[in-house]
Amino acid sequence: MNKVPITLKGVEKLRQELKHLKSERRPQVVQAIAEARAHGDLKENAEYHAAKEEQGFIEGRIKDIDSKLSNAEIIDVTSLGDVGRIVFGATLDLYDEDEEKEVHYQIVGEDEADVKEKKISITSPLARALIGKQEGDVVEFAAPGGRKTFEVISIKYV
Repeated sequence: MNKVPITLKGVEKLRQELKHLKSERRPQVVQAIAEARAHGDLKENAEYHAAKEEQGFIEGRIKDIDSKLSNAEIIDVTSLGDVGRIVFGATLDLYDEDEEKEVHYQIVGEDEADVKEKKISITSPLARALIGKQEGDVVEFAAPGGRKTFEVISIKYV
């Protein structure tokens, strides 16, 4: 299987979630199943079925995170130095020429992308258009809502 790029912060977030699931959520759901079993008939025991469903979700998420971590190519952006161009993990200040406003994004792996946190996936149309560009470059690309134009104001590797 191919390695999937992820930032150091992204891998730490996954490790924290994994630790939480294994050390807190898994024991809680095991306890809930034991308590539900004590109530008797399991066929009509909604608490038991809910706890078993929760256990399935937790175990599935643990397996998913383990898989992501084993296939991760961890990239520490701070160790890159100033490469002068946009690369994976770079934090960008851009000028949105269509909206006439400044926007900020970080290019991250698919699993850590979150628009609310201004983190865009390396596979997004914007990120693909920006990779390799330098400060002052103007990028035009096809977004889902039509053509967009951005000017690269600054690039940081934090």
